[in-house]
Amino acid sequence: MAAQQTSMEPLRPISQPVAAPERPATAHTTGNDDTLAVPSVQVQGASDDERQPRSSTPTAVPSTMVSRAVSPNPHAIYPHTQVTYDDPDFRKPPPLEYSLRTRKNAILWFWTLIFVDCILMPIGMYFGMWYGLTRDQLSANAVFSISTALLGTVSIVEYFVRFARLWKKNSNCRVIGAQRHYLDWFHWNLSVGWFFVMIELIAGTTPHDPPIRVLAMPAPTMLFAIGVELILVDILRYFKVPAPCRISSLPKGAPLRPGVYAYIEDICAVDGSGGTQFRQRLNLRYQASKAFREMLHRQTLFWAIGAIICSAVTTAIVFTIQRDAAYVVGWVLPFLWAGIWAAITIPWVQRDLKKEYEEWTTANFKA
Repeated sequence: MAAQQTSMEPLRPISQPVAAPERPATAHTTGNDDTLAVPSVQVQGASDDERQPRSSTPTAVPSTMVSRAVSPNPHAIYPHTQVTYDDPDFRKPPPLEYSLRTRKNAILWFWTLIFVDCILMPIGMYFGMWYGLTRDQLSANAVFSISTALLGTVSIVEYFVRFARLWKKNSNCRVIGAQRHYLDWFHWNLSVGWFFVMIELIAGTTPHDPPIRVLAMPAPTMLFAIGVELILVDILRYFKVPAPCRISSLPKGAPLRPGVYAYIEDICAVDGSGGTQFRQRLNLRYQASKAFREMLHRQTLFWAIGAIICSAVTTAIVFTIQRDAAYVVGWVLPFLWAGIWAAITIPWVQRDLKKEYEEWTTANFKA
């Protein structure tokens, strides 16, 4: 039957062109045929009169329509968090559009509160109550119970502020592609860290005569955990192990990135008010620049090895020197180390970024 129907069709002249079958216009086909439509990227190129739809019947496309299928995750689609990029040829490194210079006052205020909350308060309250006027009225257990109960007030407030910013319905700093209940990698690490620190403090204040050296260990313990995590992630990345779980904007099963990447993304996006746009720009910069990836690898090793060494040295000092001095060292040395490392990191990163920009035109510094 099929053969009979075919034979009954009129023959077309050889010179007559065969028209291509028509198909409905879509968001992919209504634009310039020579330009690849990229989500959230504005490409400057052909004018309106040069754009010819493939379909013979023009179809109006709303300006809000994206050039890809709609994501099944409604919480990941917020137009106010999308960035535009007008350099598809990558003639220069994709900009991060984030500067510490405009946030100097906020950074100074935050670290001042942390200094008072995590250094002056535990040390001041211990020496003030133990060697002050209340020594005859308060036992050692009461002194440490009061000081540890007030410890971390600013940090806990900051914890719930972060939670609120990530959890609210139209959050502008949420992780790319994740639902609101995920929060972010740094927040989960902060939660686990605070859980074990609280166990340590509660266990230390339970005895009638609290072991002061144990109560000096929360900061070194947190430092050791962060350092081990950073170095472990980088080792897994080196052996090309896929991500065992979602790490901020990096989905499960994706190639791992240097351990410090997630901390930079989360802290700058939420605490530094860079928002989801910063997460997107950081992701684009990481994928586009080999020099940027190498810099993050070096920073990961620098902070991970330094944190582990500082934690080990602090622990050794705490359990060898006089108990009052040990309490001071346990709370001061980790923060002093962090300040020194930050002072080294800032000019180091600025120098590497400047070098990356200057050498961008060579093939060795492109993905």
